[in-house]
Amino acid sequence: MAALPMPAHWRDLVALTKPRVMSLAIFTALCGMLAAPVAINPILGFTAILAIALGAGACGALNQWFEVDIDAAMKRTAGRPLPSGRMEKVSALHFGVGLGVFAVLLLGVATNWLAAGILTASILFYLIIYTAWLKPRTPQNIVIGGAAGAFPPLIGWAAAMDSLTALPWLLFALIFLWT
Repeated sequence: MAALPMPAHWRDLVALTKPRVMSLAIFTALCGMLAAPVAINPILGFTAILAIALGAGACGALNQWFEVDIDAAMKRTAGRPLPSGRMEKVSALHFGVGLGVFAVLLLGVATNWLAAGILTASILFYLIIYTAWLKPRTPQNIVIGGAAGAFPPLIGWAAAMDSLTALPWLLFALIFLWT
């Protein structure tokens, strides 16, 4: 009789979110929000940053779900929750999708649907364009995929303003070119 797999530990769920990468999204989203020429309610601002962080975490989880075979073959990533066998692949998929949907809904309800729409676009860009399409096909994936990391200031600005102007697009361009 085969043993049932152990349920994932909370630390494994946190690891799926790629906290170091998430911290960059949080910082640049906060920059976009603070650059907006309006005062945002601190509770709504915190909620927006939380939703953006959760959206970034969803990307990390779904990226690891999609690339589990590649991660298993690389020494640097073999110890992650999925390739090491500490978590089932379907659990990572459910966690990532649930986190992403929750993040988008939270942002939309707390701030506005423009910000939520941009968050949705950024998650889909990261997963479909960068992870599924570019990474397996071209070494230029990081150049083009850099757009995924440039979305957070747009989202932060949109959360504060419910509109976009030239400045958040300049922040997007700066981060994209820096990446």
